[in-house]
Amino acid sequence: MITLTVKMNETLVIALAQFVKRVGFSEIRSNAVDDFEAYLIRDALDRVRIGLANAGFSPR
Repeated sequence: MITLTVKMNETLVIALAQFVKRVGFSEIRSNAVDDFEAYLIRDALDRVRIGLANAGFSPR
């Protein structure tokens, strides 16, 4: 497993949290090589979303 540490201000964190909440599979798929890669990207974004939520940034 790899742990990422990212430093950014609260405005950027909120924007990122909103993005991972709103981005849909169709947007992900249109930027992926194939379905398999799209599902991997979605899973990675879900982990980012969970990390943001654990840090107190879980948009409604």
